[in-house]
Amino acid sequence: MSDMITADLVDLDLSADTKEAAARSLAERMVAQGRVTDLDGFLADVAAREAQMPTGLDGGIGIPHCRSAHVTEPTLAFGRSAAGIDFGAPDGPADLIFLIAAPAGADDAHLTILSSLARQLMNADFTAALRSVPDAEGAAALIRGDEVPRAAGGTDALSAAPASDDSASASASASASATASASQDSAVAPGAASAGATAGRTAPAATGAATSARSATAGPAAGSAEGPFRIVAVTSCPTGIAHTYMAAESLENAGREAGVEITVEPQGSAGFTRLDPAVIAAADAVIFAHDVPVREKDRFAGKPTVDVGVKAGINRPAELIAEVREKAARGETTAPAAAGQDPGTPVERAGDSTESYGTKLRTWLMSGVSYMVPFVAAGGLLIALGFAIGGYKINKAPSVMDHFIWTQADSWGALLFQIGGVAFGFLVPVLAGYIAYGMADRPGLVPGFVGGAISLTINAGFLGGLAAGLIAGGVVMAIQRVRIPAALRGIMPVVVIPLISSAIVGFLMFVVIGKPIASAQKAMTDWLGGLTGTNAVLLGALLGLMMCFDLGGPVNKVAYTFATAGIAVSDPGDSAMKIMAAVMAAGMVPPLSMALATTVRGKLFTPTERENGKAAWVLGASFISEGAIPFAAADPLRVIPSSMVGGAITGALSMASGATLRAPHGGIFVVPLIGNPLLYLVAIAAGVCATTALVVLLKGLRKPAPGATPTGTSDGGTTPTAPGRKEQPVAA
Repeated sequence: MSDMITADLVDLDLSADTKEAAARSLAERMVAQGRVTDLDGFLADVAAREAQMPTGLDGGIGIPHCRSAHVTEPTLAFGRSAAGIDFGAPDGPADLIFLIAAPAGADDAHLTILSSLARQLMNADFTAALRSVPDAEGAAALIRGDEVPRAAGGTDALSAAPASDDSASASASASASATASASQDSAVAPGAASAGATAGRTAPAATGAATSARSATAGPAAGSAEGPFRIVAVTSCPTGIAHTYMAAESLENAGREAGVEITVEPQGSAGFTRLDPAVIAAADAVIFAHDVPVREKDRFAGKPTVDVGVKAGINRPAELIAEVREKAARGETTAPAAAGQDPGTPVERAGDSTESYGTKLRTWLMSGVSYMVPFVAAGGLLIALGFAIGGYKINKAPSVMDHFIWTQADSWGALLFQIGGVAFGFLVPVLAGYIAYGMADRPGLVPGFVGGAISLTINAGFLGGLAAGLIAGGVVMAIQRVRIPAALRGIMPVVVIPLISSAIVGFLMFVVIGKPIASAQKAMTDWLGGLTGTNAVLLGALLGLMMCFDLGGPVNKVAYTFATAGIAVSDPGDSAMKIMAAVMAAGMVPPLSMALATTVRGKLFTPTERENGKAAWVLGASFISEGAIPFAAADPLRVIPSSMVGGAITGALSMASGATLRAPHGGIFVVPLIGNPLLYLVAIAAGVCATTALVVLLKGLRKPAPGATPTGTSDGGTTPTAPGRKEQPVAA
């Protein structure tokens, strides 16, 4: 980590009196060294991380940190405060402050570095040396591991540690604790990366936060003739590091005190290493302390199990151990995993450690939408082409099975229209089926599709499909939790689950909730049909804002799905087609704007961004909003608000012009199918110009991006900086 901290990033007389001021003071040093491109944007990311959990550690240590798009390379700044600064640690203010900055794409290796730094921070000689070091160069050398603090008696403090397994385990646990308190799932901390590089002087890096299986072993429990009681545990949290490792350490410590053998599998943000199947097989009980789904949970089936939130693992580990031992004594076990059964739902197998149960609903809904969109695109385009070829009365044409003339354009138009109509008929069943699939895997497909088809039958439409999918998934998940005799397990996924779940979903949709949902769907359709004047313009602006907020993300998908739901019928109303036109127009604005901005003011962008700008022309013209993502990821505080302004303008103008669109996709390639195409293109151009102007203006207020062409140069080179001269911090 020799390049992560230098003497210029050390302040031994940090005069700040608040954690915000301390972060700003150290961040300014990073800006001066070219490690951070946007001071205020970076500090906003630091503050957002601090709001999740205080970053103070016991022993007078504060570790504010974040992963940010405004960071060019992993960087560590260190400050020493004489008065102390409150970072929320239980034991009081911190006098040793480490500001950790990691790029948005930081890799897992940096998590290991954080673990190594945390291990050093648990060494009293190391922190004492930092408190007494007289100069910045010496402090940087200590942190890098170039110098090793001396313990009493003159031996290396790190090498003086006992080498026993128990001591190593305790050290790993202490390191994990510090790591947990100091890190977020996406934060990266440089630490003593030189562990190993300075072999013989620095102890090996602690791996408690980087490896995934840790164990606490004690002697046999009192009265046990066959050895200690064995427990395996899994810990996980939405951030993937902090609570995950705090719970792991807490359980390990409680296990030692209780005289049990406990092995923990932390499922953190850097992935996880599966416990040895032999260890799981030999375990007497299981503890799950988690706030996100346990990945590959079926490995632990058939054993006494305690399943709690991750905070319970931190706050009352002894109670959990006692509880699971009582369950084992009573013979209470979970159902064994069925042979050949898939390990969890698609969401759980994906194992995204940043998702809490609250965000699973969004994931399930987006699962259904993602499978539905191809049907929308294919069916909508076919219907639009049918109208373009056969005219607007083509929806009255007889079936092409009965009447098709090869040489007549009307027959081909009718063929395309009817194929598109069949494709549209799958929209709601596919939506419902794959929402249920995201929740319960393949067993959810049958009741999901059945519920979606019933939704069409009772005219509950898109809203009914959403409800049917969620109900189907929930019913299947409930059935799967029932303990089934071994003789019946083989027919469960093929016969029992589809039969029972379809019957329940059908009953609920036909008899209980179908009619209210159908009424709500009709009310929404009538409301859209009555939109005129100012209300329509405001709706267009709102949809434009949503389309440009996260560029293909959940908010964007909500707006797009709302629009496609309106035209996903054989004869959509005029208001529904206006909404579809506004949504597509607004979605084209961000990539086209970035393409234009890189063309007219290329010096404000890096060479890579200028290349991305060329591709953004095609992506934007094709209505692929994701073409602006590289720009938004690199500079979100300027690109996203500017895009939202342009999207709102385009959406409002499109609605005001009365432009209509029957196709749900296609960009400029379906302009011939658009009602009032000229005004539609004017609306897009207005939004693109507005966004381009804002991006250029906002980027022009700060220094050019790294690698951009400075003013006054023609070859893309950079103006050399005089030796010894530091650049001044530049605020956003």
